[in-house]
Amino acid sequence: MQAFVEGLLESPVNLIALLICVASVGGWLAYFVLRPKYLKITVKNLRRAPVRTMLIATATMVLVAKVTLIWTVIYFLDQVTKEKSKDLKLIVTERWQLPSQMPNTHADYLNPKHPKFLKELEGLYAPRDFMTWSFYGGTIDPGKFTVESIVFAFCMNPDHIIPMMEDLENFDPAVVDKLRQNRTGILMGKERMDRINKKVGERFKLTSLNYKDVDLEFEIVGELPEGRYSQSAIMNESYFNESLEKYALQRGGKRHPLDQKRMNLIWLRVPDRDTFNKVGEIIENSPYFADRPVKVETASSGIASFLDAYRDQLNGIKYLLAPAMLIIMSLVVAIAISISVRERKNEIAVMKVLGFKPGTVLLMVLGESMLAGGLSGLYSAFCTWGLVNLVIGGIKFPIAFFPAFQIPLWAFLWGPAMGFASAFLGAFVPAFNAQRVRVTEIFARVA
Repeated sequence: MQAFVEGLLESPVNLIALLICVASVGGWLAYFVLRPKYLKITVKNLRRAPVRTMLIATATMVLVAKVTLIWTVIYFLDQVTKEKSKDLKLIVTERWQLPSQMPNTHADYLNPKHPKFLKELEGLYAPRDFMTWSFYGGTIDPGKFTVESIVFAFCMNPDHIIPMMEDLENFDPAVVDKLRQNRTGILMGKERMDRINKKVGERFKLTSLNYKDVDLEFEIVGELPEGRYSQSAIMNESYFNESLEKYALQRGGKRHPLDQKRMNLIWLRVPDRDTFNKVGEIIENSPYFADRPVKVETASSGIASFLDAYRDQLNGIKYLLAPAMLIIMSLVVAIAISISVRERKNEIAVMKVLGFKPGTVLLMVLGESMLAGGLSGLYSAFCTWGLVNLVIGGIKFPIAFFPAFQIPLWAFLWGPAMGFASAFLGAFVPAFNAQRVRVTEIFARVA
């Protein structure tokens, strides 16, 4: 329940969707519980015009599915770029260069388990709150650089995977232990394994793309979970570091050009904003980093900076494309209900003669539209969630370190909310016109 409330407070979209659903369902039920005979009439009217009902339902389902897919990506990126108040993750990177390339000693000063750990940082974060990333990329076919031949791997300490990697908190420790025990082991996502036509237990060789002449052989010892890491791989940092040492030994002590630039990112986790400010000030002002200055920022800020290149496109999708689809949905509903009202003018006139008030006619027409729209939106959300998450394995939209996006459970609010809102907006004018039908004019024409 607490997570549900936090999700509502963190996202205005979720809160608005909840309010629309509660208001629509509550108002609809209250009216038809008080006047149950009108519910029967409403259902009969929908069944009596199956083509128009299917038009409303189909348009709603298609557009709800599309908007849900779009909003899933926007919602996820908004969440990962939003600042948290506790358990902040920090990124330490080289200050003046992109991509960040630091010497390994920078990590030693920030590692609570290392003898060189800065005394000023003692007690501010624990060993399980520390992680480093180096990036190694290679191809299984030296003469071919395609998506089907390239493997991109995080070089890291296996001990840091479960405590620090997002979405791997519940990863099988036995699989991590295989990577820890096998120097040449590598963990790989299923989609990446399929691309290079490999399976768990098989061996392969990578010709490096970023560390020239540091070509490595691997054995796939485990599979990473579906979703965020389906296209990625994780290798043991000890194998990576040993390979660079071997490079120097084979060349009479001459180090690799990137030897002192092998560390790309250093991750830290602190409990709150005050600790972040302390840690950031200590690190950025430490003389140990004077030769290669660093900067400290929250993970959300770092990801937001990376996404700046996509900002205009994302804003266009968020503020133009998604609303445009909702408007189209409302127009389709408006057309269908308008046709229905024109065809039923005689019926509406008879209803008024029998004592139906104009307000009752308006509510009944709105009720038909909102019943079809709300149920269609809910059904569409359910089908979209099941198909994308359980069958496809997420929305394939590679951006930053997120190759796929899972539709959140909030979609079960988004779907009916979009259905109710579009149905109300589209049906209001036709319903208003319906309650203004004049009995005398209709019967004069009949006569």
